[in-house]
Amino acid sequence: MTVVAPKLTLERRLLRECDVLIALDEVGRGALAGPVAVGAVAIDLPRARKRVPEGLRDSKLVPPGRRGAVAERARAWVSTSAVGWASAQEIDSIGIMRALGIAATRAITELDVIDPAAAVILLDGNYDYVSPVSSQPLQIRPVIRADRDCASAAAASVIAKVARDALMTSLHDEAPQYNWAHNKGYASPTHRDAIAEHGLSRHHRHSWAIAAAPTLF
Repeated sequence: MTVVAPKLTLERRLLRECDVLIALDEVGRGALAGPVAVGAVAIDLPRARKRVPEGLRDSKLVPPGRRGAVAERARAWVSTSAVGWASAQEIDSIGIMRALGIAATRAITELDVIDPAAAVILLDGNYDYVSPVSSQPLQIRPVIRADRDCASAAAASVIAKVARDALMTSLHDEAPQYNWAHNKGYASPTHRDAIAEHGLSRHHRHSWAIAAAPTLF
């Protein structure tokens, strides 16, 4: 199957309305353990006129061994980038959608953008989870499959994926029975078997129906 590279068609159109475009994409929404991460990148029109970085795709379409290099090229291409986080405890406390919004606002705050309210924010998906938790009005444009079709969202996706995978790998030694270095907190058979044997760690999302979670690996 041929994977079509993301383009900058939408970004160039949106940048007629503003000086800066921010693209957001989440990673870890469906995991059983670990935080949710939202990648954020900012681009301006000069960068939107450049060639898309080599190998850039939605993170799910980039082979794991190549993601680090692709993320490095993505970071070099955009004006600035950041990853915002919401912990498993926050997910348990406020729910996954609000936690996504909190992670997104944290990422936006870390961007070196003078006024996010003046930017157009391209959000992968069909639901605006950012506005309900934002302290200021933002121009959110949800776009289904933006991480596949829009280069800026693909950049946010792969940057967030690399960061979250690194975090989950770093947590592996704390609780090696869950094999997070391999499954990154998602519902692999060995992960669920370990939960059945050892129970939940402090990094698991205790509010989730983990016993009924689908197998993803």
